[in-house]
Parts: sequence; structure tokens; C-alpha cells
Amino acid sequence: MSLRNLSVRALLFLGICQVGRRGLASAPELKEPPKKIAVIGGGIGGTAAAYFLRQEFGASVKIDVFEAQAVGGRLATENINGHNYEIGGSVIHPLNLHMKQFVDRLGLSTRAVVPSKMAIFDGKELAFEESDWYIVNFLRMLWRYGLNSLRMHMWVEGILDKFMRIYQYQQFGYSFSSVERLLHAMGGDSFLTLLNQTLEEAMLADGFSQVFINDIVTPISRVNYGQSVRLSAFAGAVSLAGADSGLWAVDGGNKRVCLGLLYHSKAELIQAKVTTISMKMRPSKSGTAANFYEVNYIGDSGPAHSLYDIVIIATPLHQGLSNISFSGFSPSLPSNFPGQFHQTVATLVLGQLNISYLGTTQKPADFVVSDILTTENEVLAINSLSSLDPIQIPLDYRRPPASESKVWKIFSQKPLSKEQLQEIFVSWEGVWEKRWLAYPSYSPPQRRMPSFILHDRLFYLNSIEWAASCMEMSAISARNLALLAHHRWHDQTAKIDQEDLHTRIRGEL
Repeated sequence: MSLRNLSVRALLFLGICQVGRRGLASAPELKEPPKKIAVIGGGIGGTAAAYFLRQEFGASVKIDVFEAQAVGGRLATENINGHNYEIGGSVIHPLNLHMKQFVDRLGLSTRAVVPSKMAIFDGKELAFEESDWYIVNFLRMLWRYGLNSLRMHMWVEGILDKFMRIYQYQQFGYSFSSVERLLHAMGGDSFLTLLNQTLEEAMLADGFSQVFINDIVTPISRVNYGQSVRLSAFAGAVSLAGADSGLWAVDGGNKRVCLGLLYHSKAELIQAKVTTISMKMRPSKSGTAANFYEVNYIGDSGPAHSLYDIVIIATPLHQGLSNISFSGFSPSLPSNFPGQFHQTVATLVLGQLNISYLGTTQKPADFVVSDILTTENEVLAINSLSSLDPIQIPLDYRRPPASESKVWKIFSQKPLSKEQLQEIFVSWEGVWEKRWLAYPSYSPPQRRMPSFILHDRLFYLNSIEWAASCMEMSAISARNLALLAHHRWHDQTAKIDQEDLHTRIRGEL
């Protein structure tokens, strides 16, 4: 992606921010805002939701964010020998405009870039090793795969260009009640088709070679989603975008964004586990009955509950990950929606790499590859192997060569045994393991995803990750739900689930 294209898109985004605000400023008079809103989940989705809800509803509403663990959710770090390293979500795409806006608004900075080199391991040897010279890499790819590599970037860019319409729609205040309606507004039937075919099927249909898919596309999907090219084509396209140049991270750790959003939202953090959400009726000032949501939770002081006008659930309601039960709803709501999350085990090892494991004859002191992807191979226990840099890069920092002990991150589907670690490393000083249910198993055809609206003013943010999972998708869903909650509270149905938005927005311009 060229810097010129990126800057033009960013300028367009900033421009429509101003126009969109003017359009919303001329909206009809609104009724009294809600008194209390609950957000369940303190990851990037939940904290972004609190931030956007504050923008939509103003200073008077009380916003509570419930989080039983550390704020940040799947954005997490591990301290090793006095330095912190990302063990959760680690990179952000240059076109993730919400994340860019958050970093600017919160006064954070991007992490210093350390040059890296990539290689692909087939279980026996390094089948491809990146050169320091761009022209060498280009000619190698051209010789092996023809124009497949260039066409892949164009294919992904075409999908991203359509999906980026969401920023314009959101700045004009439009929201969607379901993931399917949101995707259809961005890319029409073609986006829904991408949900219901595999990445392999979609790319073969577009003329990509099977060899290119096996050698290049599969390693990318394995490192980013831990799954093969038989994952859904839409999630696969998001995965391939994660191989673009210009990826960045937040200096001091990506979870700082969550902490900053929570602070700027002026929400109260309640460190507790939510157990039940119940529908309650209470008399209103007008004499009619009003609906409220009773959130029951358990914290350090024991069980408690509180009533809310609006509730946003920003934690997975699948596979027993939250175990929130629902009471008093008609029709009833399930505690767990169908669908499975895919396990990825992140293992951090402080040790010296055994480069003979990779089938290379290079000397350890000369081996400077930092990111090793893998092809699909039954004998391989790992999906990827990467040299990690600390979340704060010192001015005099240099990445140590493989001859020295340093921190490596391994992604695998199962925990690694001592014997497997002994194959990969000459020696190690410490091992840190984190088992993540980080994203869904994307197995087309896609079953119908849960609606963003579970009940009148009860919303489900994490529905969007059944299309694709990343930090920006959570932020987009958070913005969508803040708008959706606002429009439903004020009966602004003209801003929900509208088709032909290009025409509508041209009219507003």
C-alpha cells in the first residue's frame, strides 16, 4: 500500500469527520439521555464502546465497565527479565483508522520499527528466505509464482477499499443491526459470498495457482489465525492484510489504548464477573412501566446488582467463555451461542535457537531471520516462530542474532512438550505459555451470526468477530453499537440499516 494512497484516505477520513459532525448537529431535538449504561468487558471492544458511548450520549450518563481480569482482554504483555513483550494482539494495519485516531487522541506514540526478515519453513528446510533487497524478493516471487503475489495484494486491497466505506458511514451516523447488514452495505452480495466460501475456493476461482496458495497464502493464514486456507474467504482476506507492509504497534504495549480509552470515557471500572442479566419492569414518571436491565455480578465484596437503561456485552457469548445467563426475556436468550473458538498457544522462550532445526547450514551468528512462517505439514508442531522485541525500544537497541539468547514467540495449536522445545532450542532460561481462545474457527459455510441487538437496548459487540477478528474490527463494532444504541434510544430509525448509502451520503454532502 503506497504512502500516497494512505495519506489520501486519511485526509478523506478527516474531512468526512467534519462533514458528518455538521450533519448530525442539525438533527432533530433529542429526548432525555439514559441515566446509566453498562459495558461488560474491558478489552479493546469494551473500552472503545465506553469511549464512543460517551461521545454519543454526553457527560451526564453514568457508564460502568465490568471486567473481572486485567483491562486489555486479549491485548496482554509478559514481563521477562525486566522487559515487557506482547503475548496477545501485536500488530495494527496502517489503514486501521479507528486505532490511529485512538493513538492520536490519547497522546500515545507508535513503537520504533526494528527491521525484520521473513522466511518460510516447510518442515525440512527454509523454502523461502527474504532478502534485504526489495528487487531480489520481487524477482524471486515473479520467477516462482508469476504475477500471483502482485495480484494477491491487489485482491486484498480491493476488499479493503470497499470495507473502508464503514468509516464514512459511521461518521455520517449510520449504524447496522447485524454483521450481515453491515457487510452488505460495504460490499454487497460479494462480501456475503466471501463469508460462505473458503479462502482457497475464492482465490482459485480468481485464478490464483494452487502452488502459490500452498506456499505463500497458507503460511500467512497459519500465523495470523492459526488456521489453514480452508477458513472463510473474508477472514482470510483480513489475515492476508496482516502481511502488508507498514504494520505498527503502540509504544509501551497495545493494551495502553484500552487503558486510555477507559480513562477518557470517564467510565467507572467495576472489577467483577457478571453472572446474570435480568429484564426488570419499573414505573416511570409518566406512570407507564419502563424496562431496565438488572446486571448481577460478583466482585471482591461479594454479589451485587445494579439497574441499567442500556447494556453492551463486549465479551464472547460462545463456548462458555463468559457464562452469562439471561432471565426474564421473551423469547429467551441463550447463555452460549453455537460456534467454537480456535485455540492458539503462545509460548515465549528466552533461549538460544537451534537453527539446524530449520534445516539451514548458516552459522548462528549470521542467521538474522526474525519471522519464520510454516507451510501446512502434519509433522510440524508449530505455526510460526518469531524473534520478539520489547514493547519499548531503547535508542541503542539492536536485535540479537540467533547465536545469542533472546525472546522467541511460538504459535502452536497445542502446548509444546519439553522434547519439542529441545528440538527447537539449544538451551533456554525460561518458558512462558499463554493458551488463547483468541478467535473463532472460521469454517464455511457461515452459520447466521448473532445479531448486534439481543433485546431492545441489550447489544452484543462480539458478534462481528465471526466475520473476522482483530483490534480494528472490535473498534468498528464498538462505534456501530454506540450509534445503534443512540438511534434506538432516540427512535432515529432512518439511521439504521439503510441501503444505498452512497446516494444518501452524496445528498448530505
